[in-house]
Amino acid sequence: MPDLLWDDVRNFFDPDLMGALPDVSVEGTSVEDWQRVFDLVRSSGWAWEYLEGGVAGPLPPAVEVLARPADAETVDLRVRPVPAVLVIFRPMSAEEIDFDVDLREVQGQEGADVLCEFLATLGRRLGKAVTMSTEGDYGNPVLGFDPGADRVVLMADPESVELTAVAGRGA
Repeated sequence: MPDLLWDDVRNFFDPDLMGALPDVSVEGTSVEDWQRVFDLVRSSGWAWEYLEGGVAGPLPPAVEVLARPADAETVDLRVRPVPAVLVIFRPMSAEEIDFDVDLREVQGQEGADVLCEFLATLGRRLGKAVTMSTEGDYGNPVLGFDPGADRVVLMADPESVELTAVAGRGA
């Protein structure tokens, strides 16, 4: 059985309500956690590309990526857990792992299942919660992987997102 049923969570996957790129993160991380992510990406069979300043190259150790000077070129680790879904990690700080997923690519029950599987795989590897919040509303997660439950769970009422978005448009 899926972690989340599409009919229950469709608002959390609506780019007009959530923003196309919701905030997805793992807090309280370390360089070692980033290395676990890099190792997972290498070993998972997922397609991936490491870009530094837009130039593709080999994926270096996390300690090297995170030790780069603040004014260095930006780094993207682009991962495709399935061909139609792109996840972009941006390693900027050891203390937090954050990434983007485009909600336009994760529609219907199949899209919800792909996102849940990805969040659960990442959360299990790290032994930490992985949360998704409305774009720009970082502190209020709507769903995420709960390591205690060992599954993706709702952290907000899907109907409240619709009400918030509609209310925000009228302001």
